[in-house]
Amino acid sequence: MKSSSLYLGTWLSIGSPVVAELAALSGFDWVLFDLEHGCEAEASLPNQLRAIQGTKTKGIVRVAGPFPDQIARVLDWGADGIMVPRVESAEAAEIIVKAAFHAPRGRRGFSSTVRATGYGLQDHPDAPLVMAQIETRIGVAQSAAIAAVDGIDVLFVGPSDLRHDLANGDGKPAPDYDDCLKKIISSAQSAGKETGILLRDPAALDDHRKKGFTHIAIDSDLAILRKAYQTILG
Repeated sequence: MKSSSLYLGTWLSIGSPVVAELAALSGFDWVLFDLEHGCEAEASLPNQLRAIQGTKTKGIVRVAGPFPDQIARVLDWGADGIMVPRVESAEAAEIIVKAAFHAPRGRRGFSSTVRATGYGLQDHPDAPLVMAQIETRIGVAQSAAIAAVDGIDVLFVGPSDLRHDLANGDGKPAPDYDDCLKKIISSAQSAGKETGILLRDPAALDDHRKKGFTHIAIDSDLAILRKAYQTILG
């Protein structure tokens, strides 16, 4: 059972509009279209966004990096928000916000005839949801400064990258993974922001919700399909 403060999502890596539509019709609060590690090119994104139109499901796009041109395109195509990997400073967060917002908050180019405006039939939507991924020990250390940037809504933990960074750092003693999670949550809450994380095991959902995570994604389309095939084949 979802609480009012839990927004449940899932990762979409295959690039299929059919899978996107199925996820949205199933009732997820949001889906993540992955342009960093996903299987399809950026050009496949508009049809995936069309597939969830008319549902309650929000479409968040993980861009490949803090690239203003890509951020502007995916938002013009109708994404409800963006996720940016490996954010490590307030300066980087500010660059992301400026790329995502029109003036006066940002420097994103303005067009009234993009898909986000119904090709000119409606106004631009409200401010996009901006998720900054914390995936390194540097990002953890700077999480309070990142969360303090106006326009950053969610600090989103990338567990695989964070664990990898902690295990393969510069030779200095690494902080504990669970301590990193506590610091990220504390940093976000102190700034009035929210936190998110990707989980592979649905059984871990309740524990992470209790820790304070509000935007939780459960597994990916690719992993779910792989596990199902492996189950069939024994």
